[in-house]
Amino acid sequence: MGITGGLRGVWTYVGGAPGTYIWLAVLFVTTVAFHHMSPDFEAEFLRQRSTNIRELSSNPVRVLVSSAMWIDGGRWLPYAVLYSVVHAPAERWLGTARWLAVCAAAHVLATLISEGALLWGIRHGMAPEAAVNTLDIGVSYALAGVVAVLAYRIPVPWRAPYAAAVLIVYGVPLVTGRTFTDLGHFTSVLIGFACYPLVRSRVKPRNPKETAAAVRG
Repeated sequence: MGITGGLRGVWTYVGGAPGTYIWLAVLFVTTVAFHHMSPDFEAEFLRQRSTNIRELSSNPVRVLVSSAMWIDGGRWLPYAVLYSVVHAPAERWLGTARWLAVCAAAHVLATLISEGALLWGIRHGMAPEAAVNTLDIGVSYALAGVVAVLAYRIPVPWRAPYAAAVLIVYGVPLVTGRTFTDLGHFTSVLIGFACYPLVRSRVKPRNPKETAAAVRG
């Protein structure tokens, strides 16, 4: 195929998932900015863009959007890989609008549910008052929701094992760690599964013999 053909294939793949790669480009810029901040400035800057209880109470829309534009930990390359193997196939399959709807539902609802659980814990003495300022940024809730919705793209014989594996991967930390972020990730998975009505028109049962061709497509 040659280098030219390979580059053309990459461009075609990227062009089929514009939302994924625009988002990834934004994350690259914010990650570079992240690494040029002083520790003190970084902490306050990210706290103002965090979906913690205090910021959600005063600026819910702003922080729900801005928190999805930063990566917790500042490592961009692993997310470039995850976006290419999770978000890009989902966007190419569902189309940008439906893919974005799944991402938004998982990110927003899981954030509100997990922070609501944390607030309940604070009010009942199960978490410290300082937890209202807990740093909570990142794109992992949206990613978990898309991982779950991709179950409907898996051929029927392997769809149930895939869904079970996703529940185990995200359920074990919830049982063992029981943090609000663990709850958020598991909630995102349930939201992704619940998006079936949104993706139903794209779900086509496949013959196992067609699997290889379907994956290539």
